[in-house]
Amino acid sequence: MAITTQQMVIEDPASLDKQQFNVADYQITLVFGSRYTLEDEHVIQKLLPESPDNHVIMCSTSGQITDTFVYDDELVLTGISFEHTDIQIANTNISNSEDSYKIGKQLANELFKENLLHILVFSDGHIANGSELVKGFNEVLKNNVKVTGGMAGDAARFQRTLVGYNGTPQLGNIVAMGLYGDRMKVAYGYSSGFDPFGPHRKVTKSKGNILYELDGKNALDLYKNYLGDLAAELPGSALFFPLSITLPGSSISLVRTILSVDEATNSMTFAGDIPEGCTARLMRSNIEHVVDAAESAAQKCLDTHGQSSPQLALLISCVGRKLILDQRIEEETEAVKDVLGDATITGFYSYGEICPSNTGTNQYADLHNQTMTITTFSEI
Repeated sequence: MAITTQQMVIEDPASLDKQQFNVADYQITLVFGSRYTLEDEHVIQKLLPESPDNHVIMCSTSGQITDTFVYDDELVLTGISFEHTDIQIANTNISNSEDSYKIGKQLANELFKENLLHILVFSDGHIANGSELVKGFNEVLKNNVKVTGGMAGDAARFQRTLVGYNGTPQLGNIVAMGLYGDRMKVAYGYSSGFDPFGPHRKVTKSKGNILYELDGKNALDLYKNYLGDLAAELPGSALFFPLSITLPGSSISLVRTILSVDEATNSMTFAGDIPEGCTARLMRSNIEHVVDAAESAAQKCLDTHGQSSPQLALLISCVGRKLILDQRIEEETEAVKDVLGDATITGFYSYGEICPSNTGTNQYADLHNQTMTITTFSEI
């Protein structure tokens, strides 16, 4: 096999030592864990490489995935080595969300070199504006190179997210990994499984990811009206009722999750931009459909891109899906495994998923919420 992998689940991260897992044995090591684990400097020091030839990317999550299993407190390590593919890392730190677009362009320019095949992004999920970050990448790459990845998580706390590259994970870090060569085949797919209902409404007042009005009426009041008794449980109940938005001139729907409500301004803040002029529609969860969507995302990797035998799969699913599925959470990872077969599966639950939306020629990346996104890799 051209891609070699090794995975380990560390139940007690404080007990980790290099005899268990040595990052020097792998080209890349992906480290997914809780925010509290990645704040433990004693754990981090055991994972730092001694050579620049070894790359360690760390990301806090809302749940770690390995194979069909989902963990909350355990540390999940995935060592990866490519036989024919080179990698380059670009990383930076963002302190102001308004810099997200500029940061996206900066990272893309740093990686956009000859034989660049694909870019994986692991972004801060607290400060960075994922929509603007992705726009920055798209502006530089011009649809010539695809981008997938996700925003770091912090369980359902929404307090701090941490990302690191060959060093201590920090709030505001963004890491992008470029894959270079002509022997790698990359495929991707995403799906939501939430069902739209109610009328289509036009966004008449918004600013970035803050929504104020739909059809000239207060959006929060309209939303509460649809939720009925569940309105008293906001913002938690909002995870079960995201919005679907469609940009003017586009047929592609994007899902947006509500992060918070502001009673003083009668506004709602989403985990992605809600541009004025777009069409919005309420959605509701259906567990069976959510699980089916995970299977659909995996199938897209095989059908759309002709990747019949993926060797490695990176799953990035939304924290909202994890909260909705609850005790049934592993049903969606099992659905993916049934499709992808023997591929090594790793990943995490996130505050936003990055994946191209279109299966045609115009495959620019978008920020998604409430989706299962999958990126698969195989070397030939």
